[in-house]
Amino acid sequence: MTYKIMNSRKRIIRPQSAILTLYGDYLLDRGEEIGIGSLITLFNNFGLSDQAVRSAVSRMCHADLLKVRNEGRRSYYSLTPRGHNLLSSGAQRIFVRKDTTWTGTWNIVTYTIPEEERKTRDILRRELIWMGYGALSGATMISPYDLTDEVMELAKQLGVVHRIHIFQAREQGMVDAKNIVSSCWDLVRIHDMYYEFLEKYQPRYEHWLERIENNGDIEASEYFLERFILIHEYRKLPFFDPDLPEELLPEDWLRPKAATLFQEFHDLLTDKATEYFNSVMESYS
Repeated sequence: MTYKIMNSRKRIIRPQSAILTLYGDYLLDRGEEIGIGSLITLFNNFGLSDQAVRSAVSRMCHADLLKVRNEGRRSYYSLTPRGHNLLSSGAQRIFVRKDTTWTGTWNIVTYTIPEEERKTRDILRRELIWMGYGALSGATMISPYDLTDEVMELAKQLGVVHRIHIFQAREQGMVDAKNIVSSCWDLVRIHDMYYEFLEKYQPRYEHWLERIENNGDIEASEYFLERFILIHEYRKLPFFDPDLPEELLPEDWLRPKAATLFQEFHDLLTDKATEYFNSVMESYS
């Protein structure tokens, strides 16, 4: 397999996406609320204006991701059940790998949804891809994992149980399983994304190690900023990666190396970053 290196792109932090990252990293497991003043202070570190933060949390309340509690002139925001479920599933995808032992069996989902229900069809396809399915053909999705229960739950939510068929099957021809994988998933693109992450963050990790070992004067806010950007960028990668079994992947697959770098860098920054976050959060209590 031949890989190309993706060109560096300037990334702009969008307020709503950044707020989701913050809640997922610092507040999901605590089940706590945070004041608008603290949110503004935290995101001023990224150059986001007060109004941008206020507008974002307002939109997220309307989207039923956050709920507000007012106390006098102060406003405090916490996750709704919908927001909590969204971030919980995202955290599971980022930090917990599948059991990647493959039995040689494919889980196949086919669906027949008419054009007048196109919106539902598009949601179903998008959610299947998010689960890690690849497109074998237009309305046939395939996974090396048995995700029948998850697919049936999704079908119930969308009201399309009667339009979906699920099979467990073994390939009976002479096609190499890796050829099936390469036609159903864009491994080149995913590999490029991991390459770009490693190219960017390996030297940054080594630079931070050197600063810490040399007792560099590093503000706690720097730890917070660096850790936030690290998580904000890395969390996108597992959503593109179906986390396929090792035997179906190229030998030079970079996910393990990228995941190790992320975890080590994340752990290096965590204590001081959390110290800063807590100080800002408490300043508005």
